[in-house]
Amino acid sequence: MFYWLAGLSDGGDFFNLFRYITFRAGGAFFTALVFGFLFGRPLINLLRRRQSNGQPIREDGPESHLITKAGTPTMGGVLILGALVVSTLLWARLDNPYVWIILFVTVSFGAIGFADDYKKVSKNNVDGVSGRVRMGLGLIVALVASYWAAQVHPDGLRYQLALPVFKNTLINLGLLYLPFAMVVIVGAANAVNLTDGLDGLAIMPVMIASGTLGVISYFVGNTVFSEYLGVHYVPGTGEILIFTAALIGGGLGFLWYNAPPAAVFMGDTGSLALGGALGAVAVATKHEIVLAIVGGLFVVEALSVIIQVLYFKRTGKRVFLMAPIHHHFEKKGWSEPQIVIRFWIISLILALIGLATLKVR
Repeated sequence: MFYWLAGLSDGGDFFNLFRYITFRAGGAFFTALVFGFLFGRPLINLLRRRQSNGQPIREDGPESHLITKAGTPTMGGVLILGALVVSTLLWARLDNPYVWIILFVTVSFGAIGFADDYKKVSKNNVDGVSGRVRMGLGLIVALVASYWAAQVHPDGLRYQLALPVFKNTLINLGLLYLPFAMVVIVGAANAVNLTDGLDGLAIMPVMIASGTLGVISYFVGNTVFSEYLGVHYVPGTGEILIFTAALIGGGLGFLWYNAPPAAVFMGDTGSLALGGALGAVAVATKHEIVLAIVGGLFVVEALSVIIQVLYFKRTGKRVFLMAPIHHHFEKKGWSEPQIVIRFWIISLILALIGLATLKVR
């Protein structure tokens, strides 16, 4: 919305700043951060009144959680989504299709997560919306977004898979690109959801990945940077930086209240929405494989669950003491802050490796 203030500029005054993506990204970041600080405490108080028992805690999880996390309200993802959506609508160019694609995915997955959280707290039971329903709805959202993005992409990139490191290398997947992109979006959403098991564990890696993808979006949407780095130019994706900046601002505002011991959990409302957003950004920028590097922590968390389930069904034994893998380390005696901070460090390292793929060609 504020972008249109640039039309009041004569080329050398304050209003000219609104032409610049970096200026508006900064505005989106601070807007989302202030939103989080202003509405965080009132939202938490409201959730506590509405959720007398807080988020239901799984009895088959770590025993300590039944004591330390009991009574903590959930659905805190509403705070992140509110900050994210409001800031993006205020600071981004609303004629940019990529902005709307990513907002569509984010809000849609947030709605799916909200329904799941609401059913859990209203029934005071860990069983929310069935996994099949969640997966089915997620796949529908991902299909719409994938097809939409493919139509917006330039002709030379449509239905193409870009490979990192290999310069100017594209694999034409044809219509198979759609199910591939769907897996990226739905997989990212569910991987972040699985990671969200300890106070502050998911939100910081999400912000790190978001910042990394935001930089990538800015580079691939800029002709000068994309040519210098040898990456595929995707016109219009620079505007995604504003969305990712807003996500970081909203995430920091939420982390203020989610830092151990958490005053509120993001719930599926937040984790599904943020994971879906990361997947949508990767699809929009043609960096789907790089997302697997930048979000490597989420990949490992998801794989630990898959491996545990498959191995147990086959042998009756477990590979990990408990899955997802952060619970494995809890069982081994690591404290919650140790796990969270070490996983943050791993996320930062993976993000730097992901950024390095832009230059290594």
